[in-house]
Amino acid sequence: MNLNKVLLVGNLTRDPELRTLPSGAAVASFGVATNRVWKNPQGQKQEDVQFHNVVAFGRQAEIINQYLSKGSLVLVEGRIQTRSWDAKDGVKQYRTEIVAERVQFGPRREGGRSDTQRQNNAPLASGEFPLKASELPAIDINEEEVGPEELPF
Repeated sequence: MNLNKVLLVGNLTRDPELRTLPSGAAVASFGVATNRVWKNPQGQKQEDVQFHNVVAFGRQAEIINQYLSKGSLVLVEGRIQTRSWDAKDGVKQYRTEIVAERVQFGPRREGGRSDTQRQNNAPLASGEFPLKASELPAIDINEEEVGPEELPF
């Protein structure tokens, strides 16, 4: 059996962009940033940030466009897909993206923008995020507790 499943928890890097297919179906595309923090063998803190392209279709795309904006915390469940096309210069182009099957919104920041502002898709002020870093859930994984030999696959 094969499995193509992705779970991302991160913040939107830009406001969602809503388009309509010729069939009339809505498509929202947006970026999500995820990060990983660890200590190297010398004990220094290291951080790696990854940027993911995400697309959602139908009513879900419309809701994402209405309620999410740059900086919003989001959980995306979906699958990886790579599209290809020929550019105007004849060079083959590729884009790998996450096709969202389910999107769960993170908590709203108190004192944040009102629902009216969200519906108008007003952008966040530069550097503004919906949550403070201290309010974000943290997952602490002690790598010494679980070894590769203990994994069930």
